[in-house]
Order: sequence, then C-alpha cells, then structure tokens
Amino acid sequence: MEASLGSDFARALAAKDPGRLRELVHPAIDFRGLTPSRAWEASDPDELTSLLLDEWFADKDEIVGVESIESDVVSDRERVGYRFSVTNPDGDFLVEQQAYLEEREGRICWMRVVCSGFRPS
Repeated sequence: MEASLGSDFARALAAKDPGRLRELVHPAIDFRGLTPSRAWEASDPDELTSLLLDEWFADKDEIVGVESIESDVVSDRERVGYRFSVTNPDGDFLVEQQAYLEEREGRICWMRVVCSGFRPS
C-alpha cells in the first residue's frame, strides 16, 4: 500500500476536485463517515464525491488552507489525518478529519472517516 494515497485524497478534497476524487476511489468503494450530527455511507465514487462536495463541504464552504496532513500505516491500513481552514457566511472554521483506508488496484476501496465538525478558529 502506498502511504500517499490518503494524502492524495486529502489534497483532492481540499481542492474540491471531483475528477481527482473519483480517480482515487475504487468503483466498489465501501465508505462510512461520522460527523457530529450524523452517520454517512457511500458505495460508489459518484455517490461519495457528491457526499463530500455537496454535503460535507458545500459551495458556500471555501477551503482556504490545508493546515496539516499526516499519514501513516497501521498494519494493513493507511491512516491519514488532515485539518483544513474553512470560511463560509457563518465565519472562519477549522475542520479536522481522521481516516482509515484500504487500497485495491491503486485506489481507495474501503474508508472510514471521523470528522470534528466545523470548529470556530
């Protein structure tokens, strides 16, 4: 497994790049995420991209900076943590997510994400 797959995902998410996100995700993705208010699931790249860019980081949410990206390997899974500076009509925020993922054929096939929510900065 390449330790950079999760970092590539974080950078594509920060750039809000739907094409790159789809490239990084296996067609048979098994995704689950947890935000402060709800649990989320996706089972294909289009569904996941829509969830990430329409629900988690909507048009009004401008990701203005990547504060950090950390990646490591935990046995057969990659762990990536990333923190973004985000601004929207409600103010300026920090958003941190921790993700665990598995790779198949060079793409993310299994992913679990926990999100801090939008925290005032």
